[in-house]
Amino acid sequence: MASRPDGAVCLLGAPFDSTASFRPGSRFGPGAIREASYSLETFSPVQIADLEDCSFMDKGDLELPHGDPVPALDIIEEEVHDILCRGKTPFLLGGEHLISLGAIRAVAKVHPELMVIHLDAHADLREDYLGQRLSHATVMKRVYDLLGHDSIRQIGIRSCTRQEHGIITDLLSSPEQIALKAGTKPCYLTCDLDILDPSVLPGTGTPEPGGLMFHELMSILISLISGLSIVGLDVVELAPRLDPTSSSAVVAAKVVRECLIALGSKNTIHAL
Repeated sequence: MASRPDGAVCLLGAPFDSTASFRPGSRFGPGAIREASYSLETFSPVQIADLEDCSFMDKGDLELPHGDPVPALDIIEEEVHDILCRGKTPFLLGGEHLISLGAIRAVAKVHPELMVIHLDAHADLREDYLGQRLSHATVMKRVYDLLGHDSIRQIGIRSCTRQEHGIITDLLSSPEQIALKAGTKPCYLTCDLDILDPSVLPGTGTPEPGGLMFHELMSILISLISGLSIVGLDVVELAPRLDPTSSSAVVAAKVVRECLIALGSKNTIHAL
């Protein structure tokens, strides 16, 4: 993906997977997405638009310490805050889903009325996982604690605990319901790629049968990006080395391409 140094959207890799509980490897996701993107056309037949006409830049990958997630989240938060202060829209490439927390913390400081739209197979609303409060399995609970119940909406959840089920009943929404709820509020969009069925994207840490097909996810993402005031977003949980065919990386790169084009095809790309 060719980028421009003055792009309005800023890609940022966050190669971190220290809390992975089943199959690690999402730290290699950002690099694999970039590499796979070279095999893709820049033109989108779905949106009838070209990536070459979109204004974005790529800051490369952050250097994140392995192990304790606290320092990594602090680095992500600081970098995303800098991107926002320069009037750009942060677009993170994960990495495990916990990286979203650092980005959302930064965006919420600028936008106190922030709404988070969460696309995922898993609720990620556990209070803790194996005794840890900071985990890919608890990330949305930490966001819930930060922003409040009314600031999160979820799509695609098909795996949760008994306790999580009591929470998601009020959070699960359709894109149309989200649009009505959000209105003109600033929104952060986080997409865990395991929302896709494992037959479409097997290269992820916690695959969950019964997921979306690629065209279904694209329709949802394009609808959300086109209809909401997006002030930040991420695509997470590609673990490319778990898929020896490399097709998962191509799928992830195409998701990123379509998101960039959807952002660029709006009348104006949000600038702070």
